Amino acid sequence: MGWIITSFITVILLVVFFLLNFYRDPERKVPKGSSIVAPADGRIISIIDTSKNSRMRVSSLAHNSLKIRKGLFGKIKSLSREISKECYVISIFMSPFDVHINRAPIQGIVTSVKYKKGTFFKAYSLEKSLENEKNEIVIENKKLKVKVIQIAGFLARRIKCYVKKNQNLNKGQKIGMIALSSQTTMIIPRGVDLKVKINQHVKAGETIMAIVKNHQS
Repeated sequence: MGWIITSFITVILLVVFFLLNFYRDPERKVPKGSSIVAPADGRIISIIDTSKNSRMRVSSLAHNSLKIRKGLFGKIKSLSREISKECYVISIFMSPFDVHINRAPIQGIVTSVKYKKGTFFKAYSLEKSLENEKNEIVIENKKLKVKVIQIAGFLARRIKCYVKKNQNLNKGQKIGMIALSSQTTMIIPRGVDLKVKINQHVKAGETIMAIVKNHQS
């Protein structure tokens, strides 16, 4: 009987520990200057240059090579169209062990928030995840426009958005959260100096993803 009680208590403690770990919200040192910071914690699983119609590098998380078919590339171009003619589309996979708070990659005003219902495929599958339930947030300032896409995964079915249209944001400010394993994709204009690579682990509001040329911010 004693081992049953001990096992039960152990399970409860593990669940409590997991929840405390999952919902943690550590402070972040937001870099100043002309930088674009990560919108989420996690590992970069994809970087796509829409001007080349090709994958820049294959993610080891995907376990297999992804050839961008016409249909998939069309979806990517559709998502990036309102940002710029040529963009970088960077996807970050958040495991259950990552912090799940999303943060604004730049300072600016929210010009659009669009929620779209969808499916719940695995969050580390780029091709399938583009069909998942998602929330698109466009942030713009005088010289730059970016899009952050919160994407639900197989386990994550709760997208929280903390911002609304016409709201002013500081760089690194909290803009939302996605429960459990999920994905956040950021779309930025191609004319920036990219500072990240595939499989790199990034921290929301802290890791510099790109430097904006001509001292834009």
